[in-house]
Amino acid sequence: MFNGIIYNQGLIKKIVKRPKGINIFVKSNLKISNKDIGLSVACDGVCLTLISYRSRLMEFYLSKETIIRSKFKFLKINDVINLELPLKYGTKISGHICQGHVDTVAKVLSIKKIDKSFIFDFEIPKKERKHLIEKASICVNGISLTISKVTKKGFEIWIIPHTYKETNLSKLNNLGLVNIEIDILSKYVRNYFYEKK
Repeated sequence: MFNGIIYNQGLIKKIVKRPKGINIFVKSNLKISNKDIGLSVACDGVCLTLISYRSRLMEFYLSKETIIRSKFKFLKINDVINLELPLKYGTKISGHICQGHVDTVAKVLSIKKIDKSFIFDFEIPKKERKHLIEKASICVNGISLTISKVTKKGFEIWIIPHTYKETNLSKLNNLGLVNIEIDILSKYVRNYFYEKK
């Protein structure tokens, strides 16, 4: 479980393709060791299990399901990804509860700079739009954000300078892709009432 507050980033150094998945190697300054093998790490919002660690290089295995659901199908060497370690008991939750279970991939339609902030307009698949609620939380590349406006094709978010600087949103451009995790509470509530009918 994570809360979508990003303090670290990683650099993709190696990608090994397998018949039904891929292994990725990520270099970062996360404070972990070989004792942390098996640890869950949110990589651009995707909960992955650490399977090896050596010389600050973390290795993760991505299954076919993870590849299909996420933007990692387009991953390249030297891509920068947001990283978050799992929450510890007693940790302050500054964002919202994020599971690391990515629902879909969104596409950037436009980026507008307003004063020192930025407005990102995202398009998501039609089947996921029913879960969007204005002012609800949403996880974008592992970042806890707030939906400022629901649009016909998706949603808009405002990005403050600090978030823009500390995450890989600063590297996005038009038609760029991001991982999306819809707020779990929104999905559960909608599913409950849908099942009751």
